[in-house]
Amino acid sequence: MVLGSVLALVGPTTTAVAHPHRQPPLTFQRLATVPAYLNSGVADTAAAEISTVTGDGRTVVYTDSPGERLGFIDITNPAAPRPTGTVAMGGEPTSVAHLGHLLVAAVNTSAGFADPSGKLVVLDDRTRAVERTLDLGGQPDSVAVAPGGRYLAVAVENERDEDVNDGAIPQAPAGYLAVIDVRTWAVSKVALTGLAQVAPGDPEPEYVSINSRDEAVVSLQENNHLAIVSLPQRKVIKHFSAGTVTVTGVDTEDDDRIALTGTITAKREPDGVTWLSDDLFATANEGDYEGGSRGWTIFDRRGTVVWDAGNSLEHLAVAHGLYPDKRSDAKGIEPENVAFGRFHGVPYVFVNAERGNFTAVYDVSRPSAPRFRQVLPTTNGPEGVVAVPSRDLIVVSSEEELPEEGIRGTVQIYGAGQGLFPSLVSRDDIPWGTLSGLSAVPGRPHQLISVTDSAYSPTRLLTLDPAARPAAITRELTVTKDGQAVGYDAEGVAALPAGGYWLAVEGSAKTPNLLVRLDARGAVQQEIPLPADVAAAITSNGLEGVAVSGSDVWVAVQRPLKGEATARIGRYRDGGWSWLAYPLDAAPAGWTGLSELVAVDRDTFAVIERDNQRGPAAAVKRIYRFDVPAAWTGVPAVQKQLVKDLLPALRADRGWVQDKVEGLAIAGDGRTYAVTDNDAVDDATGETVLLRLGRLL
Repeated sequence: MVLGSVLALVGPTTTAVAHPHRQPPLTFQRLATVPAYLNSGVADTAAAEISTVTGDGRTVVYTDSPGERLGFIDITNPAAPRPTGTVAMGGEPTSVAHLGHLLVAAVNTSAGFADPSGKLVVLDDRTRAVERTLDLGGQPDSVAVAPGGRYLAVAVENERDEDVNDGAIPQAPAGYLAVIDVRTWAVSKVALTGLAQVAPGDPEPEYVSINSRDEAVVSLQENNHLAIVSLPQRKVIKHFSAGTVTVTGVDTEDDDRIALTGTITAKREPDGVTWLSDDLFATANEGDYEGGSRGWTIFDRRGTVVWDAGNSLEHLAVAHGLYPDKRSDAKGIEPENVAFGRFHGVPYVFVNAERGNFTAVYDVSRPSAPRFRQVLPTTNGPEGVVAVPSRDLIVVSSEEELPEEGIRGTVQIYGAGQGLFPSLVSRDDIPWGTLSGLSAVPGRPHQLISVTDSAYSPTRLLTLDPAARPAAITRELTVTKDGQAVGYDAEGVAALPAGGYWLAVEGSAKTPNLLVRLDARGAVQQEIPLPADVAAAITSNGLEGVAVSGSDVWVAVQRPLKGEATARIGRYRDGGWSWLAYPLDAAPAGWTGLSELVAVDRDTFAVIERDNQRGPAAAVKRIYRFDVPAAWTGVPAVQKQLVKDLLPALRADRGWVQDKVEGLAIAGDGRTYAVTDNDAVDDATGETVLLRLGRLL
């Protein structure tokens, strides 16, 4: 985490986690996604890192580090939130919390790593007027408010420079805990040096949480240490190592393949921390300096591990298609933060996975055996998480801001209810993602086949059971060539009545576009290139769909050939090719193209036509159908007919609209399905949406 901070804590006030009157498990659904730029302008760089919710539960306040401001969102109606402006902080806000009608924001004003400085800005949440500013004497990372309201604690990190000595510590000056008694607003410093075995002279406190005894638990992430500080006494009363753990069954190689066969031995290096009671707390073990155990842990106040997630959080990411393989050789999904809240008498922990783009929900009624409840999908880089039990709400703020990739910092709001995610999961740890094509399976009316693209290698065919809720990936088949596993950029798949498959393979500057014939075992039987004139004119956006009608094989070319204004639909028959022109819709931004082709009957086909835009910018995600002539010469244009606009369905779960709707199939029972490609959670939210469209075609 870079200059991260603590969530605004709705703290526990009792020592017991369990509750004598248990209620049915609560589930959460996403109610809204609010881009931070709505408070400033779409062309502005804006982020949402850490959030709090005001005491009345009606306003989200978030830190916008790039804009050096706090942002405000009215959530009186959480399903229809209203951005209501910003307040400049005169520096980089790293954390915000609330105390009654006051907001307390930690602000970094450092000129550089070697000369850290910072302040605590106190403002009225109604007037937004600054009431006082406190000098913290260093670079703050997080702020927490005691449940009783008397004390504030600020983790003053004095962060290291990662460009100096490869980020190794120690690097002066040392961090500390700042304690503020709100009766006088005096700032006291509690030294944290001399505690850890790792760089004891350079503690770098990250997150802080306060229990009802006015005790702060502080994570020293890079030092792999935890400290408990008595705020009234201004002294450390307990401290201990976060420990080292061996985790098996995880992916440890960035090799375009998710393989849960590796083992890591690593320091936990906890980042986010939250009390569950006065005697138990949880940590998110992101790792940073030289560790990260890819899970989360419950400790007691003596430093004893009550429970550890082991590999289970990463396995949840795999099952939900949210595992980022490119992080396998680093810290995997990177658990970033944790929050605690008691809803309807049941205690829950919420765990943010920064690289997996999700929040996992656990019932911790039995702290020694937490029960996983659900995964909440987020936008990129979920950092802050706030529980608001008074309104049955969860607020997650995500800091990743990549406008050129269509990824923006957001605040997402979740409330009680049953959401649409997940629409697809895998069984038996089958890894998956980048579903770039979809096909019915002849003779099996309740089965679909999908295919993975070049983000993963080797290419695999995945069997889907859409009758399950959520739909389930039940089987995988690796594509082979000459007895060896092979990787293609497969962008379309069509299963054959007699067994076997056709693949549409997109080319690149180094590889050709191909039609590839597989047998029922996934072995390559034939590779068919495009005609030389078409191959020479095709752009980097080549074959994107394949369909079979009788003995003919049909393909869709995603974007127009060089010098043309329309896309192409091709027919391969008896060793020869013939072509039709497909007119594309214009998009307000970016480009449009074809991303799937399916046979409706012998002479009728359907396509997915989409733009390359995500989120609010998405405009063209449509299914069209067209008939082909019995015979033709040249390259005549087809007449298309709109079947369905998919944008309402893609927006239905109130998330970040996915750009790559790449699979379409009519199952044997006549029901139509569409699926998105999640881009392997690489500069994408990673969320996969399987749409159930009914008897559409």
